[in-house]
Amino acid sequence: MWAPGEAGEAHEDGLTVHRAPSLFTPAGLVRLSRGLDRCRKPRRLLLQYVPHAFGLKAMNVPFCAWFAARRGDERWVFFHEVVYPWSLGAPLRHQLLAATTRVMLRLVASAADRTFVSIPTWAEHLPTRVRRHTEWRPVPSNFPTEVPPEAVARVRAELGEGLLLGHFGTYGIATSEPLGRVLVPLLRADPRRRGLLLGRGSTPWREGQLRNHPELSGQLLSRDSLAPDALAAHLAACELLVQPYLDGVSTRRGTTMASLALGRPLVTNTGHLTEPLWRELDAVALVEGTAPATLVEAAERLLARPEERAALGARAVEVYRERFSLERTLEVLLSPAPTAGGERP
Repeated sequence: MWAPGEAGEAHEDGLTVHRAPSLFTPAGLVRLSRGLDRCRKPRRLLLQYVPHAFGLKAMNVPFCAWFAARRGDERWVFFHEVVYPWSLGAPLRHQLLAATTRVMLRLVASAADRTFVSIPTWAEHLPTRVRRHTEWRPVPSNFPTEVPPEAVARVRAELGEGLLLGHFGTYGIATSEPLGRVLVPLLRADPRRRGLLLGRGSTPWREGQLRNHPELSGQLLSRDSLAPDALAAHLAACELLVQPYLDGVSTRRGTTMASLALGRPLVTNTGHLTEPLWRELDAVALVEGTAPATLVEAAERLLARPEERAALGARAVEVYRERFSLERTLEVLLSPAPTAGGERP
């Protein structure tokens, strides 16, 4: 595995991880080519594609051209993100970014021997020839999927009494406003409730909320940048997770997958990126649209019905293991490519 970072090499579970600064710059690509060429043939390259992960302000055309030129290797691409949204009313720099990411996408997709997308909508941006054979593969949780009961008990003892409402995210612009409009009313409704904010950015977000709602200082908790085991234990301690998304829940949402894998009941909403399966599987409490009041209502219903919460959590972990787990992903990756469109999560 090659990834950017401080120069070094690590070995874990049979995997060698090579890290190098400026890996995706032209100079870094020379070093990367040499490293790959030292690996014996036949070689299969699996590219985890996210435009803004490659540097150059998400416009790294040289890297995409380099990947397209690796003709001696079998090339697979997993598209986690594809393009920057295009809007005629957007600033010129955003239109340039939108156009450039489409050029990058075409370079990489046209060169790939096998392609995967994290949600079906991404396939609509691919060239028609590629789209016909692209496979939909949900993103599994990258956190522990099992937590010892004693670890959960320690978290609950540390956090104190009160029913825990959790949220796991990055607290960016797209999440901050809808989360506040759902979580604040839920906490105000019962002073015994506690809001547990998990993920990078949770502490600054909490501080911002308390400036506007100082009365919640004893109810709103945050744990920023926890190690994977600790984060999983904190997630498992929550009685209900509240996960609003402006573009809707989808199979690319690692925050949702981490919660399902641990059997946590979860309230979330639909949006333009939500796949039909979320309405079919009953793995989450799903509301239509992004209206905060509807999410609050759904959360209140589950909070008043412990048996329904428990059943939802049991269904969540069952669906995760059957449809979304890492084992299922590996099964698909190791299977022959389908001959026609591959929506088979």
